[in-house]
Amino acid sequence: METVLIIDDDVGLLENLQMHFEEILQDGAPRYHVVTATSAAAGLKAAQDSMPSVVILDMMLPDRSGLEIIEELKTLCGDARIILVTAHHDMETTIRAMKAGAFDYIHKPFPEPAALDLVVERALEYRQLSRRAASMSVENAAARLGDIVGTSPLMQQLVKEIGKVTSSRATVLINGESGTGKELFARVIHNYSYDEAKPFIGINCSAIVDTLLESELFGHEKGSFTGATATKQGKFELAEDGTVFLDEIGDMSLMLQSKLLRVLQEREFERVGGVKKVKLRARIIAATHRHLADEVSTGRFREDLYQRLKVITLTIPPLRERREDIPLLVHHLLERINEKVHKRVTRVPPEVLEHLTRLPWRGNVRELENVLTRAVVLAPGEVLLGDDLPALEPGAPEPGRTPTTPAPLPTPGLMLAAPAVDDVSQIPTLEEAERILIQRAMAVTKGHKGKVCQILGISRPTLERKLQKFGLSQGLPSSLGGQG
Repeated sequence: METVLIIDDDVGLLENLQMHFEEILQDGAPRYHVVTATSAAAGLKAAQDSMPSVVILDMMLPDRSGLEIIEELKTLCGDARIILVTAHHDMETTIRAMKAGAFDYIHKPFPEPAALDLVVERALEYRQLSRRAASMSVENAAARLGDIVGTSPLMQQLVKEIGKVTSSRATVLINGESGTGKELFARVIHNYSYDEAKPFIGINCSAIVDTLLESELFGHEKGSFTGATATKQGKFELAEDGTVFLDEIGDMSLMLQSKLLRVLQEREFERVGGVKKVKLRARIIAATHRHLADEVSTGRFREDLYQRLKVITLTIPPLRERREDIPLLVHHLLERINEKVHKRVTRVPPEVLEHLTRLPWRGNVRELENVLTRAVVLAPGEVLLGDDLPALEPGAPEPGRTPTTPAPLPTPGLMLAAPAVDDVSQIPTLEEAERILIQRAMAVTKGHKGKVCQILGISRPTLERKLQKFGLSQGLPSSLGGQG
């Protein structure tokens, strides 16, 4: 339902227009909610309270000219479209009205109802298009499947899953380390879920303090807190029936988690300091680099919210687990970097490509892009030189080896001894076996975490979580715990 504010001192006209617009139905429900005012002062207050989509404003009001309050209305109503009406037909007034920011200018007596309806519908359509254009950045428009580079089995499977996700509006949780491109995947899901352009509104939950984050998500009413000088719509409201992307949701406070859970359950919310219910029409896509199941077990994340978010879960593999995609990514990123820094570095020697393939890439694709950007900027010609690339770490994988095919264990003593066939009590639990393996690997490598990851075929963040879980970091000699 769209709110239409009509400001006119002709009470009879107000009643007729209100009756006309409230009788218009859409899908069996009223199309408009009508608010009226008979003076400029009352109109400004009504605009602040109702946040209309369209304002029909009379030029001649008892206290002020309609032309005088257009700027104030724009401040209070944001992107509401203002239709100015007058009984005068002079060209100068028309020009002044359009210059002041009026969407359209029509004369009294009003034309046929159908003609007035058309002006209002055009205003609403223009407002919606403007909002979509403002919310869709250049990156969003370019976020198509062509930006997801990779032919590895892991990436092929992920693209298949994305294809299934786009056929519904179910909530999606994207897991992945920092730099893997979680927002890119969210934008691709968004773009392929709709046949027409819709808003994609993203917010980083870890970058904003709680009090401001609540206002950013839900909006706020004027005067609801210090500095709230005007009513503001939040991300959930601005997204309309598009997508809200909650990045790093694992860093959201428990207080806001509780409020978000209620919104997801009831599909409605209130602005900060407000009482009016606002419907949530947008789809929610959340992302995190944290392991939310672990966060739930430690009490840092609500289990009920976790269950709401993981309706569909996608996991983006780290770059070191799909090393075969690195050559394709290098050439893809070089095109973008060359355009950005105005260079033409297009040739990558095989030994440089091999070196890039063997690097650990803890920062994933973001780190790869940063490394390539530096190398391109410093390259004297069209060839990417290896002089400005990071050095390989000890134990770097050989070309073609990935963490899914871990290196051989350095010693048979690392393996768990097989229990007697008839002695079931000697078989450790999986958790205990995991602890023993990690403990022995740390001992064999003298605490070199990079080598432990290679031996066990796990990622560095996973190892860190396991060490913390089993309390192994504290049990190692201080000379060993920080290596690798």
